[in-house]
Amino acid sequence: MFDNLCISAFSYYRPPVDSPSDSPKLAYVDSLFKRRLSQLSRMTIEVVNRVKSVAPEAKIVFASFRGEISRQVKINRSLVDDFSILPAPFSLSVFNTPPAVATIALEMKNGYTALYPSERRLYDAFVAAAAPVLAGSEKRVIFVYSDEQIPAEYKTVLREEEKSFFPFAFAAVLSAEKVTEGIPVPQNVADVTPESFLDYLLAHGTPNEETETAQ
Repeated sequence: MFDNLCISAFSYYRPPVDSPSDSPKLAYVDSLFKRRLSQLSRMTIEVVNRVKSVAPEAKIVFASFRGEISRQVKINRSLVDDFSILPAPFSLSVFNTPPAVATIALEMKNGYTALYPSERRLYDAFVAAAAPVLAGSEKRVIFVYSDEQIPAEYKTVLREEEKSFFPFAFAAVLSAEKVTEGIPVPQNVADVTPESFLDYLLAHGTPNEETETAQ
């Protein structure tokens, strides 16, 4: 199914092991704009920025299992304590916030899609990203996965496999064009987790570290 598809570039971001709540500095983003951004949104902007030069015209397909979970906690706390929600926090808590702010910060005008892969099936989101490329309606698509640090409030209700989760994000440029440095789609892509997908990319290629300078 994916024989004619390749990953022509990729990038990733992980915070330091001893500081999992850290976020990219985003020196190339306006200070006022990035001031309110979550770890999730900052990581998304960073990984997209690192591959933007490879596919400046590409649309983004964004996937996350938890979305803006830290902001959701704050909103829930506001409801409990004050019986109200302020407009600004709410506007940045919706699921499509990370790809939306990435397109704004990086001046990418070709659109995005935000998907929640049910039952932690990254494959569902991957198929959605690959479909327009395989159909020929898009030359390239930037497939992004991002999940931030899980708030302490959730620690007691996490499933066993989630207790060791460490925040990270990656962006992979999906292309039908044959490139010599391209990485083939993993044969077991239907079964991969975000972590194993990134491990596969790192084992078969070199991440794009290009970052724009401050504007």
